[in-house]
Amino acid sequence: MLNRSLSTFMNAFTASDYTMYPFSTQNAKDFQNLLSVYLDAVFFPCLRELDFWQEGWRLEHENPEDPNSPLIFKGIVFNEMKGAFTDNEKVFSQHLQNKLLPDHTYSVVSGGEPLNIPDLTWEQLKQFHATHYHPSNARFFTYGNLPLEIHLKQIHEDALSKFERIDPKTSVPPQERWQSPREYSISCGTDSFASDPEKQTTVSVNFLLSEITDTFEAFTLSLLSSLMVDGPNSPFYKALIEANLGTDFSPDTGFNNYTRETYFSIGLQGINKEDSEKVKAIINKTINEVAEHGIEAERIEALLHKLEIQMKHQSTSFGLTLASYVASCWNHEGDPVDLLKIGDKISRFRECLKENPKFLQDKVKQYFQVSQHRMTLSMSPDEQHYDKEAQLEAEKLTQKVKALSEEERKQIYEKGLELIRLQSKPQDASCLPALKVSDIEPKIPLTDLDITYAGDVPVQYCAQPTNGMVYFRAVSSLNTLPEELKPYVPLFCSVITKLGCGVYNYREQAQQMELTTGGMSVCPHIITDDSNLDTYEQGVVFSSLCLDRNLPDMMHLWSEIFNSPHFDDEERLRVLVRMSAQEMSNGIPDSGHVYASIRAGRTLTPAGELQELFSGMDQVKMIKRIAEMPEMGPILRKLSRIRKYVLLSDNMRCSVNATPQQMPAASKEIEHFLAGISRSKKERKSIRPHVVEKSSSPSSSGSEISRRATRKLVGDPTFKPCQMKTHFSLSFPVNYIGECVRTVPYTHPDYASLRILARIMTAKFLHGEIREKGGAYGGGAKLSFDGIFGFYSYRDPNSLSTLSTFQKAADWAKSGQFTQQDVDEAKLSVFSAVDSPIAPSDKGMNHFLHGISDEMKQKHREQLFAVTHSDLTNASNKYLTAGQCTRGTAILGPENRNIAKDPSWIIR
Repeated sequence: MLNRSLSTFMNAFTASDYTMYPFSTQNAKDFQNLLSVYLDAVFFPCLRELDFWQEGWRLEHENPEDPNSPLIFKGIVFNEMKGAFTDNEKVFSQHLQNKLLPDHTYSVVSGGEPLNIPDLTWEQLKQFHATHYHPSNARFFTYGNLPLEIHLKQIHEDALSKFERIDPKTSVPPQERWQSPREYSISCGTDSFASDPEKQTTVSVNFLLSEITDTFEAFTLSLLSSLMVDGPNSPFYKALIEANLGTDFSPDTGFNNYTRETYFSIGLQGINKEDSEKVKAIINKTINEVAEHGIEAERIEALLHKLEIQMKHQSTSFGLTLASYVASCWNHEGDPVDLLKIGDKISRFRECLKENPKFLQDKVKQYFQVSQHRMTLSMSPDEQHYDKEAQLEAEKLTQKVKALSEEERKQIYEKGLELIRLQSKPQDASCLPALKVSDIEPKIPLTDLDITYAGDVPVQYCAQPTNGMVYFRAVSSLNTLPEELKPYVPLFCSVITKLGCGVYNYREQAQQMELTTGGMSVCPHIITDDSNLDTYEQGVVFSSLCLDRNLPDMMHLWSEIFNSPHFDDEERLRVLVRMSAQEMSNGIPDSGHVYASIRAGRTLTPAGELQELFSGMDQVKMIKRIAEMPEMGPILRKLSRIRKYVLLSDNMRCSVNATPQQMPAASKEIEHFLAGISRSKKERKSIRPHVVEKSSSPSSSGSEISRRATRKLVGDPTFKPCQMKTHFSLSFPVNYIGECVRTVPYTHPDYASLRILARIMTAKFLHGEIREKGGAYGGGAKLSFDGIFGFYSYRDPNSLSTLSTFQKAADWAKSGQFTQQDVDEAKLSVFSAVDSPIAPSDKGMNHFLHGISDEMKQKHREQLFAVTHSDLTNASNKYLTAGQCTRGTAILGPENRNIAKDPSWIIR
């Protein structure tokens, strides 16, 4: 349906005790189409045995066409879960829940423990579906402005009316409370990116709390948890993070409300195993201190202010967020409507505090001091962990193979051949409903932008119904920054709002941000030019939001950060660097394909090299190196030097999104802010000599003032792309693969063809080859804004054979083995992304950040509509022919002998 719809979201989520099937679209006909397919898929699936073999698990010959080749385990879910458990945080979280709630469904892995998956039979799956996936066990949630009566009628006619009510017996009983605390220890794989190899232990203490259906009690405990762990002013941050024992909080720290009974977890990761007792003692001491002294009133106000902003901020995923928010409670017969009455709960919370100033302290005593249902979990690395897992899998395989009769072996071989035939046969999707290309709106709605000047700084104003919120952004150029400081820009961005500024130390700064803003963030900005791949903008983006009444306070904070940032606290920087290094390391198992793709694109454009430096494995390794340094003084001095080039009004532009009524006041505040920050005393020249000035006017017929606004890009006319293949040898049992090809920029006529081509190759070739046949969890092709055509795979049991599949995909596309129907479906899929909803806070951001005007978007839209079958084959031949295009390749995964023997690969 991804190719027959204009859906803005489509997926399936597996929780610990329910599965959710969400979708969204802006088209009424499409909504009915998707609803009919989802109802059929959930309640009336075919559940063929071959589908079970393909998606779940199967025994298959290593060479499916040779009955004498060894049998191996295969299956998409099998490989997905193997990949999931390469993430030590997931391993810890899974064991935490299993051991804190051991009496029922939470004691098992809902996604499937990899070694248990081969014990599931097709018959068991069908029986489970018959009782659990029944309307008597279902709940329906809709959100939006389409008529509810039509949805209810369709749900009744297509599903409910075709079943008799049954008792599915799926209620989860409450966990029996323990009489005394328990402790457990588990092992995990080693972390090759740990800043200190001796500090890889994680320990946490976990407390079972209230029933999820007691909505006010759960709300109160969620607030209490936030007050105890969030931000540098919280008791546990001070006691644990700043104790110099570990790198970051343990996984699942804070309030967890995804099970029938909620729980609170607190601990540290990245500690020395010998320090586990110290951590537990600190946790107990901190709980006792909070129970005795309570929480400062100002911190409670800051948290309630944060809730107010969350209620007012409009996101495009608001409906999905609501559905996810109510799902767990509703699943256990809680009242979803009551759950959504946040305003009422805040009022009641204030009343409770007023009536009993020790209201929160009493909760701490009840749940954290008196309760005996407390579990301590520790996890330490074992260098043989993955070898042991592989050994257990080999033993399981041997056991399964030995139990086979000759007849069963023959059936496996025949079913394997039948599965290959099924996978190689084009699917007939004609039974599925579909939109037509003619259902797509031919023109985009235009966004009114007003560009004025505050002194020498261009400011873009976009009036939107922001619900009483103001959104501020600024871009500051990096063109004059010395090259030796560039690697430290991401670190500068991540810490500049957390070190203190002006009269505020870092704790006071954090408190002011929580009281007056919805967050203040800084990130690197690398945007390839829309018409030249060798030209790009490099900068830093400052972003923040606030209630309109707090705009002066928010802009005052920015003034203090720009004029008087603090770069004098080595211990504070050390804490932030360690947390950053830990987060990066933990993120690799979930984002390995992203890191592989960034690395693969490194040598294809000038911007690609900077992207790797800022966001790739180079940055991961650099932050690890800094975290290992005994002294932070040299780093603080580098950050202070960067400030002198970035925190200036030179080469800056700003944007504001707010309601029309708020714009005059917002304009005055922005002018005041810009007038108060420094400019460089003398004009600095760009480090890269080739500077390109591009107009920032939102349209070719813009005002004279808006035509004055420019973006300064840098280019390298002598740049020559080159091929590079890199293998990052990591202790993972699966691979993450990226292969990139340099093509054309956004405004080039072929860009639209390549965008459609990426979608058609994914849907009609790569999905079948990489996921269905190859057993990877995911894979496909995509065209990025920077003109890089990328192939990728995710949690892939294969490596070099997947690279061969990428080339076969190109050959398939060049041969034109796709129909006009396939082309139309690919257009629908691309337009669902092009026309995805934009929140009021983000209107005009394509223009502000990327320089893409509505005129340019409309032209690109028309080019997408015009793409033909021959355009796609021509683009394939022109850009994807082996030997004619410049490619970069990268793999993150286990040691590979074939790659190690090939001198064309760089091994890292």
